[in-house]
Amino acid sequence: MTATAGVEQPALQEDSPTVAPSGRWFGFGIANLAIVVALSVGTWYLLADPTTSPWHFYPLPFNAALFWAILFIVFIGFNCEFAGFNRLPQPLRGTAILAATTAFAVAVTWLLGAGLGSIYPDFSSSRADGLGYFAGALFVLFGFATWVMVVLNWQHWPWTVLRMKQPLIGLCEIAFVAVPTLALYFVFGLPSVSLSATHSLMTVDTVLGWFYSMVVAVILTGQTLDNWPWKLFGGGGRTALAATIGNVILGTAIYFVMVPLAKALLGPAATAELGSTIHQFPAQIGVCWAFWMIFWANGFGNRFSPVARVLITFALAVATFIFYYRFAAGHILHEPEVATGVSGTALGFIDWLVLWTLIYVVGYGSLGLKRLNPA
Repeated sequence: MTATAGVEQPALQEDSPTVAPSGRWFGFGIANLAIVVALSVGTWYLLADPTTSPWHFYPLPFNAALFWAILFIVFIGFNCEFAGFNRLPQPLRGTAILAATTAFAVAVTWLLGAGLGSIYPDFSSSRADGLGYFAGALFVLFGFATWVMVVLNWQHWPWTVLRMKQPLIGLCEIAFVAVPTLALYFVFGLPSVSLSATHSLMTVDTVLGWFYSMVVAVILTGQTLDNWPWKLFGGGGRTALAATIGNVILGTAIYFVMVPLAKALLGPAATAELGSTIHQFPAQIGVCWAFWMIFWANGFGNRFSPVARVLITFALAVATFIFYYRFAAGHILHEPEVATGVSGTALGFIDWLVLWTLIYVVGYGSLGLKRLNPA
């Protein structure tokens, strides 16, 4: 984990530690994991659980607000490196991040559903099954790939070459990268869920599965593999170009590997019932892997060699996928069955784990675990 201006940041740099200064790193990581899971499950029961929550937010607009919340953390934490927030002492810093994230997520979800939705029915909050909320939040899928890539893979190029400082670096990234992100959304995303589109380039299930596989490629290469192999291209624009092209190719390869893996993990009966929906399951496995890559970097200090990190996080991802779909979603989180013996959607609760990881471990700096922190 790296530190800038006195605040711990998401693990973004190539020089993340691989050798633990003491055996306490494991206890520190387990303690972080226990707190993140407790926070996630507790708040799930309050806000989203179909049987215990006093509201009816599940699955939408809850998932829509969740996606916007994670994107906001990407903006302020990854792109802007918590500029402004890092001047505050704990726990005020974490509370400010939590409050700002909540306000942004709720405001954007409401403005799209009730505001833009009153003009364009595609985004209307009154669409059946909350699809209006989903149509707006689908934009975030592309943002996870583009805005994270300019940090993890591009290393803030070209803004650092122009001798800019934060928060100007982050604001420029957010503004300029919005253009290709919107283009991807309007070409691939919106037509797949639009009421007026007569045809789209691909179904919404394929969009979810394929583009989330690219998100996995970005996190895998940029964080878990310390920006390898893109850093071999010499840095700057060469690395940025290599990463952009390479992550599309690698993400596509991950997608085609994940589809048969999902079928194998779910079994033939569930696969047959899901039909074409199986094409979104690379995203369902991918979010489990993304969670563990993010948590391993920030909770466990990105220990061990890059290859070992890949093996460890992928094994944990597969185990999490099986445990979630076969048991946790139905029996702990009370989510409805989607096929025989399979319940829930990992893009909901597992992303909720990601959000609480970023808020507690990064935003609050693992508040209360100072004695366990090997750093």
